[in-house]
Amino acid sequence: MDVFEAIEQRRAIKNFDPNYAISRQEIDEILSAAILSPTSYNIQNWRFVVITDKDTKAKMRAASWNQAQVSDASVVIVLCADLLAWKKDPARYWKNAPKSAQDYLVPAIIEAYEGNEQFQRDEAIRSCGMAAQTIMLASKAMNYDSCPMIGFVPEEVAKIINLPSDHMIVMMVVIGKALKPANPRGGQLPLDQVSVNDHF
Repeated sequence: MDVFEAIEQRRAIKNFDPNYAISRQEIDEILSAAILSPTSYNIQNWRFVVITDKDTKAKMRAASWNQAQVSDASVVIVLCADLLAWKKDPARYWKNAPKSAQDYLVPAIIEAYEGNEQFQRDEAIRSCGMAAQTIMLASKAMNYDSCPMIGFVPEEVAKIINLPSDHMIVMMVVIGKALKPANPRGGQLPLDQVSVNDHF
């Protein structure tokens, strides 16, 4: 399936086959696509917590307002961000670049992020959002279905996954085999209501 088909066919699915298991190899294939997603300064600040264990998924469901897709989907991916990735050996993000680029970019990372907590959080959300879309489109291209989620109690999920203190949870994506198709789209706004040329 090409990328436009995946975009058109991707829907937020709520009803998954609880008996279907996606292989670890397929999960890694999806995540290998996700880590090609862009991040500011290439700091790759997303962290993916991959949950397939049934008992852990049951705990996650309880922390997600008892939404069935959390326990019934094959895998739950909690998209987190390392808020301090920018200062954890930043030279590694540009190790393959020419030295002139390294000499410019590595100090620029520190200058951009240091002392700027709002920017750290904003970039975490942007990075994980782009990775989440890649995960969903890669899943659809592999004939799997997904559902992006913010319907959970972050503090409870943080305890379940043992979230480090310098990380934040951005969202979750569940992936599996749909039991039934999604309902028709609720109503997309026409392009001329959401797109302007040059300025408002």
